[in-house]
Amino acid sequence: MRGGSGAFADFCRMETDCNPMELSSVSGFEEDAELNGFEGTDMKDMRLEAEAVVNDVLFAVNTMFVSKTLRCADDVAYINVETRERNRYCLELTEAGLRVVGYAFDQVDDHLQTPYHETVYSLLDTLSPAYREAFGNALLQRLEALKRDGQS
Repeated sequence: MRGGSGAFADFCRMETDCNPMELSSVSGFEEDAELNGFEGTDMKDMRLEAEAVVNDVLFAVNTMFVSKTLRCADDVAYINVETRERNRYCLELTEAGLRVVGYAFDQVDDHLQTPYHETVYSLLDTLSPAYREAFGNALLQRLEALKRDGQS
């Protein structure tokens, strides 16, 4: 079992598409899950998928962007990410999910055999304790805001 404790740690380890900034409406969550999920249309432009992934978690990493150097296609896109711990990764996004393919921006190591993750949340949860903390803080702030709105 990975680090962390309690219900939040269990929540973060779940393989689910969940952005704490969008938990206020069920319909908004469903739309976001479809946009960022891997089901739906037969053929997707992975660059658009990659941009959506980046926008969802940019708040919790140092930097993240779709590679302009590596070729994107209908079935694959590459995302560069630097975690708050200053570790750099090149991620591959396909219909199978996301996985680390390199340990520097725009680097693909064909010999790397890393597991696929269904969501960017799951992947970053395994790579970055600081991501987990930022995600947890954002979730807590959103829940506190909902509580305040419910009391007014």
